[in-house]
Amino acid sequence: MIINSTQFFWSKIQKNLLFLILVLLMASCTKKEVLKTESFRTKSGWGYSISYKNKIIIKQSIIPVVSDNKSFASEEDALKTAHLVVDKLKHNLSPTISKNELILLKIKL
Repeated sequence: MIINSTQFFWSKIQKNLLFLILVLLMASCTKKEVLKTESFRTKSGWGYSISYKNKIIIKQSIIPVVSDNKSFASEEDALKTAHLVVDKLKHNLSPTISKNELILLKIKL
């Protein structure tokens, strides 16, 4: 069986192209670093922290915008607030929280 040079050339191109596609797929599927939220216990309730690449960038042990130094009543309240802050950061907004936003999240003040 004689293989002409054109068939040989196209078979090599197909193999290389397939390899290139596989490499690109693997590169595009690599894990992107995301903001991670965690809750923690305080003396009077709950707080939250937000980390990026294993470094804490925000640690909130009290409810923001409340005049008292009061922690969140439940872990769920702390995490709801943390998720709102993460959402703001993902949209390149200021991570500050208003009292109205806490009311909308039904956080116990």
